[in-house]
Amino acid sequence: MHGMEGLSLPAGIKMDMWPKYQGPFVRRPPERESADAAVPDLEAVAGRWGLVSAFTKRESLADALKLSTFNSRTDRVTRSFTFGNAWRRGQHCIIPAECVFEPDYRTPDGKPRPARVSRADGEPMGIAGIWDAWTDAKGERQLSYTMLTINAAEHPLMRNYHRPGDEKRTVVILPEAQYDAWLDAPVERSMEFMQLYPAEHLVGVTAP
Repeated sequence: MHGMEGLSLPAGIKMDMWPKYQGPFVRRPPERESADAAVPDLEAVAGRWGLVSAFTKRESLADALKLSTFNSRTDRVTRSFTFGNAWRRGQHCIIPAECVFEPDYRTPDGKPRPARVSRADGEPMGIAGIWDAWTDAKGERQLSYTMLTINAAEHPLMRNYHRPGDEKRTVVILPEAQYDAWLDAPVERSMEFMQLYPAEHLVGVTAP
């Protein structure tokens, strides 16, 4: 991923990602605060794409794993049981992606076709996210993450996707110059990064 040279993706990661798969994300190692020189500044780890709160109780785990938690609305994140802990703790991460796919209903038959949205320069995206650690049914700690989304009604490209009449939303794509700042941002500044990525730096191609 450009801007994060030297990081290797975890083994066994699927490149064609779907919700609830194990996928990669980049974060500051929690051990970094120990000031141990052996701890790297960044690490790429694998986690479930679909955040599970650290507060999820074992008896509620089966229901939590069924939820669609791969995206989190930033206008609701602070009040959310699922996402609130990760947001309040400032557990920021960056999700590398070659592209994202959005449904395009601007078709002759009105049936959606997938639109591939990527950076115009061909470089991978760095999508802003938050992560959390939860305890599975075996009592083992697992990682998970979610992508943060914002309203896209004013975005020249992203406002074209999703079902007519539905709210237009987009993931938060970070400029490379903000990668370190996002990972280090204190909670009170997190919302400052929730900005629309310039449309002229993106390209959307809808399948025929």
